[in-house]
Amino acid sequence: MAERLDWNSHDGRRRCGHDHDNAGGRPDRSKKLFVIIPGICTVLASGLVLLSQEFWLVAASQVATAIAGAAIGPAVAGMTLGIVRQAGFNRQNGRNQAFNHAGNVVGAALSGWLGWLYGFAAVFWLAAAFGVLSIASVLMIPTDSIDDDAARGLEHERGDHGHVSGFQVLVESKPLLILAAALLFFHLGNAAMLPLYGLAVVADHHADPTSFVAMTIVIAQGTMILTSLVAMRMAEKEGYWLVLLISFIALPIRGVVAAWLLNEWGVYPVQILDGVGAGLQSVAVPGLVARILNGTGRVNAGQGAVMTVQGVGASISPAIGSWIAQGLGYGPMFLILGAFATVSVGLWIIFAPLLKPACAGQPERAAPALTATGTVTH
Repeated sequence: MAERLDWNSHDGRRRCGHDHDNAGGRPDRSKKLFVIIPGICTVLASGLVLLSQEFWLVAASQVATAIAGAAIGPAVAGMTLGIVRQAGFNRQNGRNQAFNHAGNVVGAALSGWLGWLYGFAAVFWLAAAFGVLSIASVLMIPTDSIDDDAARGLEHERGDHGHVSGFQVLVESKPLLILAAALLFFHLGNAAMLPLYGLAVVADHHADPTSFVAMTIVIAQGTMILTSLVAMRMAEKEGYWLVLLISFIALPIRGVVAAWLLNEWGVYPVQILDGVGAGLQSVAVPGLVARILNGTGRVNAGQGAVMTVQGVGASISPAIGSWIAQGLGYGPMFLILGAFATVSVGLWIIFAPLLKPACAGQPERAAPALTATGTVTH
């Protein structure tokens, strides 16, 4: 008999129920395929650029890269959840993110080195090689080790068929909506900050463009390795609420620092703060979405929905930042971009009584219901 846990749309409480039917239909049994496809897209994107630099081929390569970038996050999160289930997701996701950021550092270093030795084309050959290695890595995972129902947030004994909630559960879940709104404002301020900071510093001849870009990647991703592991430990002891609060607070501080230190030395504190915010969120956001939607069968849809909202904020951010910089200058622009995250902080604090039960502690396999005030009921 499957136990279902979802969030009441009126008061934010999780409730337990039992279902025998599989109203959502048969679950997808090809979890690895959704990680392999982004790898193939990466290889194709690199191949297209190597083949020609014509506009339409480059545009097609960018589409393939965008598909890979959008799909890989929810796909890996779902596959991880299917392997380790809710009880082990926080820790394994923390390790995944630490290795992800380490891979970004190694990739950036190798790209710079190979590009210097063999030219620009070597960078794309390297990207294609990494895509092939990612496909090979996924193929090495035994298919039987992935519980397809657990991968989408259905916790029950093997052989039972759990009830899958409709997509309406996403818009009725108050904690999920608050999380999405907070992330929207955060990325609205965060996405444009690095490119505009780099433009401001390089335009004033404070730094060499090539070395400056390399430093921004290495500093931020190196910080993310550490903060991913810290987030994993913090989530186990304190829950996700504090982890995300710290990540939101990092952006206003980063805006002040960026406005004050518009020179080559400012890249260190600016990018360390970027690593703190992004590193904490890389662990806390997938973990919290999986926690909120546990038992609904819509965890992967929830991951995709939250990433979509983040993408909306990130896509609008450069336009807003450029418009502010043109009218007021770089310094005020950084302060305003950082101020967007104060909305995130405000939402997170105001709705803390509703959010903290969803963010708290490591769930057991058969979790008790949690009320909006944190009272445990059985």
